[in-house]
Amino acid sequence: MNVKIQTVKFDADQKLVAFTEEKVAKLGRFSDDLLGAEVILKLDKDAETGNKVAVVKLNAIGGELIAERQCKTFEESVDLCVDALKKQLEKHKARK
Repeated sequence: MNVKIQTVKFDADQKLVAFTEEKVAKLGRFSDDLLGAEVILKLDKDAETGNKVAVVKLNAIGGELIAERQCKTFEESVDLCVDALKKQLEKHKARK
């Protein structure tokens, strides 16, 4: 699966990019309908809940699945997005 990563207001290091690509690519195991994924990593001003925001969009046959999470680290927010998308993929499969 093709994973595009975009960063806003910062430059991601290679470890973060590799981590994100690995996590999002694993979603391909849950559905054959996935065409690709877009990940947007950005910094937010709200430091209380965490200022690291991850938005993951999966392009699937029949629609788009989106998850957005805000945490103290990018790794945690990507993990939570992937977990949310797993649930969405299960519902997407059930609707077929």
